[in-house]
Amino acid sequence: MRTNSEPGFPSDLLVDLHERNGRGLREQLEHHLRAAIQQGRVAPGATLPPSRILAAELGIGRGVVVDAYSNLKADGYLEARQGAQTRVRLDTHGDPAAKPIERVPVDLQSFFVRPRETLVRPVGPVRLLGGLPDPALFPRTRWVRHYRAAVAAVPDGDLTYPDAFGATALRTALRGYLGRVRGVDTEPERILVCSGVTQGLTLVCRALRRAGARHVAVEDPCFAVHRQAIAMAGLEPVPVRSDADGLDPSALGDVDAVLVTPAHSYPRGATLGAARRHALVAWARERQALIIEDDYDAELRYDRTPIGALQGHAPQHVVHLGSASKTLTPALRLGWIAAPATLIDALVREKHFDDMGSSLIEQLAFARFVDSGDLARFLRRVRPIYRDRRDATIAALDELMPTVRWQGEAAGLHLHVELEDGVDEMAMAEAAKERGILLENASWHWARPRQAPPSIVLGYGALPVPAARHVVSLLAEAMRRAS
Repeated sequence: MRTNSEPGFPSDLLVDLHERNGRGLREQLEHHLRAAIQQGRVAPGATLPPSRILAAELGIGRGVVVDAYSNLKADGYLEARQGAQTRVRLDTHGDPAAKPIERVPVDLQSFFVRPRETLVRPVGPVRLLGGLPDPALFPRTRWVRHYRAAVAAVPDGDLTYPDAFGATALRTALRGYLGRVRGVDTEPERILVCSGVTQGLTLVCRALRRAGARHVAVEDPCFAVHRQAIAMAGLEPVPVRSDADGLDPSALGDVDAVLVTPAHSYPRGATLGAARRHALVAWARERQALIIEDDYDAELRYDRTPIGALQGHAPQHVVHLGSASKTLTPALRLGWIAAPATLIDALVREKHFDDMGSSLIEQLAFARFVDSGDLARFLRRVRPIYRDRRDATIAALDELMPTVRWQGEAAGLHLHVELEDGVDEMAMAEAAKERGILLENASWHWARPRQAPPSIVLGYGALPVPAARHVVSLLAEAMRRAS
C-alpha cells in the first residue's frame, strides 16, 4: 500500500487485502494496522490517512476504513479529537527498554496438591444459568467430520501421553486465530493448551505463588469461582472496585497481579474503557506486575465487532486466557493461555503435574475446526441467534418486570438483572425452581455478598425466542413471591 498521507505514516506500509467482501476487508485492515502498531512499524503519534484517501488507495469502500478506524479507537490503538485527524496513541507501544519481567522459578520439591472442590449443579427443564451456550447449536456434523479426520491422520507414535504444552497443530492454529480475531500478539511457543479458563488461571496462580507472589487483585464483583480458585492456589484475592467502565486501576494497591475481564465483566457485563485499559497497562509496566486477562466470551458481541484483547498492548505483561466453552460448548474442555516468554516454562511444568496434558484427539480436531474456517462460520451463524434471544428477553423484562434494571447486554450470553428493593434473591431462585427454572443468584460474585444489591444472572443462551415471554412471566411471579 502506498499513500500520500501526512508525515509520520509510512508510505510503503504493506496491506494485502485479498478477500473482496465488506466484512473480510474490514477485519483484514484492522489486523494489518493493529499489527503494524504493535510491531512499531507505525510510530506512536503518527497521523493516519483520512478515510477517503486510504479507501481510494486500497480500492475499497470508505465505510470499511471508517469502521476499521472506529474499532481500533475503541480498542485503544488510535485516538481522534474533535476536528483533528486520527492518530496512533502515544502510549500504545510496548517499551523495548523496559525492565523484563523476572523469570518465574519452579521448585518441584515444593509441589503440593489441594483437594478439589466438586461443584454440583442441578438439572432442570429451563436453565437460565449465566454464560452457557445453547447445546442444541453445537455443530455436530462439522465437528464429527474434523474429529474423524484427526483420528485418521494422527500417527501411531503420537497416541501416547500428550505433550503438556499442547498439540503443535492447535497452538499454531490458535496463534493465527487469536492474532486475526482478538489482536493477540503471540507465537505457538508461548501458547499452552489447557482445559479452560479456570484451569489456566489456576496454573498461572500456582506459578506466581512459587515465584513468591502473595496477592492478586480481582474485580468486585467478579466470577466467584475464579476468586475461589485464586485462594485455593495459595494466593490472596484482593477485591478492587469495578463500575460501568470496568476495574479502576487507580484503586489497585500493593498486589503482584490483577485478574480482569476487559471485554465483558462478569456478572455486570462492563467493558473496560480505553483510558482505563492504558492506565492498567501503565500500572503493570511501572510495577513489573502481571495482568491476567480472562477473555471468556469476547467473540459474542452484538453492538459492534469484538473489542481487541488487552494482551496486544503489552504482551510482556499480560497473560491471555480463552476457551471454547462459551463459543462451542463447555463439554469440550479446551482452553488456552498466551503467556509472556518469561512465564511459559513454569506454566508447562504446572500443567504437566496437573493432568499430564489435555486430550490429544480433541486438540487435533479443534485445530482443524479453526484452520478450516468452520469456527468463524459458526460464530457468524450463532451471533444473530443469540442477539435475537437477548432482544426477546429484554423486551419481556421491560414488559413484565418493568421495575427491574438490567445491564451487560452488549455481549455474551447473560444479563445482570437488579431486582426491586426488598426482594430476597435466594427465595426468588427457589420460587423459580418450583416453576421449573434454574436461576443464578448474583450476590455470591461480590466479595461481600451481604452488601450486594439483590440481583440475578439471567442466562438467555439456551432460551428460544418464542419461550422468552413465558419464562420471564414465571420469573415475575417468582419475584413477587420473594418480595
